[in-house]
Amino acid sequence: MSDTYSLSKLRWHCRRGMRELDVLMLRYLDDSFELATATEQQGFVDLLALEDPILFAYVVGREEPQDENLQKLLKKIRTGLRVPKM
Repeated sequence: MSDTYSLSKLRWHCRRGMRELDVLMLRYLDDSFELATATEQQGFVDLLALEDPILFAYVVGREEPQDENLQKLLKKIRTGLRVPKM
């Protein structure tokens, strides 16, 4: 992990006050952030800087960001969090 990002600060920023976002963002932070590329880590930080309604719309796929790197990151977040149907 880059020294630029403090996991404790990122964890704090993942606490959105919207339970769904808390769960999704914390899960990505715990499962994938440290192994991500620098570009992906910066994308995650950029996502955390968004307002809750915009971030939620992106995460659930109601809207897509213009930035291609953010689109890839969101796809990874969505794919990694889906529960397989039985």
